[in-house]
Amino acid sequence: MRNLLKIFLLIVFAQSSAQELNLPVFTQYLADNDFVVSPTFAGIGDNFRIRANGLMQWVGIKNAPQNQAVYADIRMANNSGVGVSAFNDSNGNTRQQGIKFSYAHHLILDYKTEQYLSFGISFNVNSFRLAIENFDPTFDDPIIDPSITDDRSITNNNFDVGALYRIDRFWLSANANNILQKETNNFAGLEPNALLNLQFYSGYSVPTKNYSEIEPSIYYQLFASDGRSSTDVNIKYRKYNRDNDFYWIGASYRFLNDQFMNPLNIGPMVGVKKNIFYFSYAYQLTLNDLTGFNTGTHAVTIGFDLIQELSDCPCTKGKYKLGNRLWQ
Repeated sequence: MRNLLKIFLLIVFAQSSAQELNLPVFTQYLADNDFVVSPTFAGIGDNFRIRANGLMQWVGIKNAPQNQAVYADIRMANNSGVGVSAFNDSNGNTRQQGIKFSYAHHLILDYKTEQYLSFGISFNVNSFRLAIENFDPTFDDPIIDPSITDDRSITNNNFDVGALYRIDRFWLSANANNILQKETNNFAGLEPNALLNLQFYSGYSVPTKNYSEIEPSIYYQLFASDGRSSTDVNIKYRKYNRDNDFYWIGASYRFLNDQFMNPLNIGPMVGVKKNIFYFSYAYQLTLNDLTGFNTGTHAVTIGFDLIQELSDCPCTKGKYKLGNRLWQ
């Protein structure tokens, strides 16, 4: 019976999220790392930006999802950028790993009004497997189900494409992840072949007094496999000092689009940049039936911003106009 329950849970996880073979997006992009969302942000900011993120979801629940990821991007020539990201994700007895190689090209639409248009593409290599090494015999179930003979591993190669429009302090990006369909078993009838994930990300930086700014933003995801979608509503306040270092505080509210008043996650965020070093922490409270069994989701980001050098093209200029203009 216990083995049957394991198999059932694995099927549910595989069809709901794991088989999508996609990097889980929580609040990593709000740690001043828009490259998480789209390859179009690669090379914007005139520096070699590195971010390492650790996510611990539903702390207190055994075998709860965990994710570790590394992102890096850098400007190439005057108006191009390249980047790479890699992740490791575990969810119960499912395992995912992936790596993305990205390229972006930035164009000037109008110098005077500071309008820029960027295009990006990523090549993805993602894998999914079942952790059958955890299926050990127990006193109640001394024999493992003979149908479980391998890890059911699969590898998927795919592409992301995106476009980014910027004018002054406003930005809007549109991204399509995993644009190719996946080959499936025609006789199974259970596994979705549509891996497409559409993402839209927009925001505006509002200058305020005392060398500071407020940044409202919104992030929308739509999964083609089953039509579900979610939206993040975010707000950040950033304060600079005379050395162009800064700290920021913020909050994020995520909900399914058919359940606006019933949020999935809500919580605060904080971050600081000192010289080349960056650190941020985000906490999210999961507001569903699991609330009474966990202490929330925690995300920690550590980063470095290296080799800062101005470009001759303003199209790679960072979006923040206060403090260090090199900063994205």
